[in-house]
Amino acid sequence: MGDRRPRKAKDPSLAFLRRRFRGKSRVVLPWKTLDRAETSDGSDLVLSLRDDQYAIRVDGQELMNSKSHASEEKLAVHGCAGLATKRGARVLIGGLGMGFTARAALDVLPSDAQVEVIELVGAVIRWNREILGHLAGAPLDDPRIRMIEGDVVDTIACADACYDAILLDVDNGPSALTSFKNKRLYSSFGLISALRALRPGGMLAVWSSYDDNSFTARLREVGFSAETKRVHADRGRSKRHVVWLARSPSERAQRRRA
Repeated sequence: MGDRRPRKAKDPSLAFLRRRFRGKSRVVLPWKTLDRAETSDGSDLVLSLRDDQYAIRVDGQELMNSKSHASEEKLAVHGCAGLATKRGARVLIGGLGMGFTARAALDVLPSDAQVEVIELVGAVIRWNREILGHLAGAPLDDPRIRMIEGDVVDTIACADACYDAILLDVDNGPSALTSFKNKRLYSSFGLISALRALRPGGMLAVWSSYDDNSFTARLREVGFSAETKRVHADRGRSKRHVVWLARSPSERAQRRRA
């Protein structure tokens, strides 16, 4: 005969505690500083790593995170819409970040496209080449990419109807956290320069962590037809960012205005 001793009743409170604290014992690793750089305005830009997660912070405030890049990819997808079959499409990307915007643009553009990426902080370019490249499939190794260290405001100001799309992933959007110079990018002066730099019917796409009605109004005042899209910040869909899509007048519309 088997053991017929009465089994000890399970304590329901213990089962509750196990469910309550399941997974709570995981140790949260501290962030490790990999490198730091000073921006042109004297701000402290820091590249950090925790486990397999990278972050770039400016003066302690997180600017970007390798686990949250879906909205940066949507910037490229929406900004380059319609260019997949355009011969010799030319795209300007302001802000390299961790390379996710550049990679998403390359994925939708034709093989003969030209993509110029302008980054103000040289250390960010170096980090992408030496540390971060694997995150977005090494976009800087693509022959369609031309990487330029410089001020995107100056690049746009010198251009004349030569881009099919301009994608701006600079700072946190119109607030421009890392450089006072970047604020010019979102001013009326910067937007007029962007309008002139685009080919007829070209697209200006701007990423931001928040909406700004005054910026939408500024886009329309200088001559763009503008709309906003709220896009998921990451795969978890926990929060949304904003992408402005501003179209320059078509050639026919420009002739009508002349």
